[in-house]
Amino acid sequence: MGGSRVARLMGIEKIAVLGAGQMGNGIAQVAACAGYSVVMIDIKQEYVEAGLAAIEKSLARLVAKERMTQTDADEALALVSVSTEKSAAADADLVVEAIPEIPELKFSVFAELDAICKPEAILASNTSSISINEIAAATNRPDKVIGMHFMNPVAIMRLVEIINGSETSEAVTAAVVEASERMGKTALACNDSPGFVSNRILCPMINEAILTLQEGVAEPEAIDGIMKLGMNHPIGPLALADLIGNDTVLHIMNVLHEGLGDDKYAPAPLLIQMVEEGKLGRKSGSGFFDY
Repeated sequence: MGGSRVARLMGIEKIAVLGAGQMGNGIAQVAACAGYSVVMIDIKQEYVEAGLAAIEKSLARLVAKERMTQTDADEALALVSVSTEKSAAADADLVVEAIPEIPELKFSVFAELDAICKPEAILASNTSSISINEIAAATNRPDKVIGMHFMNPVAIMRLVEIINGSETSEAVTAAVVEASERMGKTALACNDSPGFVSNRILCPMINEAILTLQEGVAEPEAIDGIMKLGMNHPIGPLALADLIGNDTVLHIMNVLHEGLGDDKYAPAPLLIQMVEEGKLGRKSGSGFFDY
């Protein structure tokens, strides 16, 4: 009872999602399926159209698997509108930013949103590694800035990692946790720190697997097989690096290395070499495995 009262006080009814890519359209979809009115915003019309098409395809798959009815899918789709203007977020109660992981881009976008959005609006970032305090510092509402780190694929993965900045208010955290739960997610909170919890633990594990390969301890199939069969991981660390993108893994290792100032987070030389050679994983067709 307490939770829904908080969300009513904070009044989250309309959500703006900034970015119509893989994460953005997934977030827009789960928000619409939870009954929120959603506007999905990106810089080009072709991007928002592609995002909308991805939502339609994903909903159709859920209907085919009998996870939802056609009526519910149609109702969810009807709740999603699109725009190429950030001003479309002006009346949103919650904005979830899901744009590329470029610090300066995030800071400038949050400064713009701060000027566009109503004073009580909550500004959330889906960042996987950029400091929430630094993002909040670009605004005049640091108490209303928070991290909402969804996992990929958004429609399937249950977790939302909630990242509190040092000034994020308890009411904002409670409202965002409740909104996440309404979207069918489990919200688990942490404080702002390099890599948060998910990537601080995951990426060094992937990096260690790369070092194991680099040192000739085992072949990629054996490394991944041992982690899958022995540790019950659904996917091996090298295949996961290929899925995430080796460039992204390298970026997060650099964030951890610089942010925590400890050489145990230094990226594996083989990881650096693969990124330099363009072997980024699935998106480039080859990484630790070929696709």
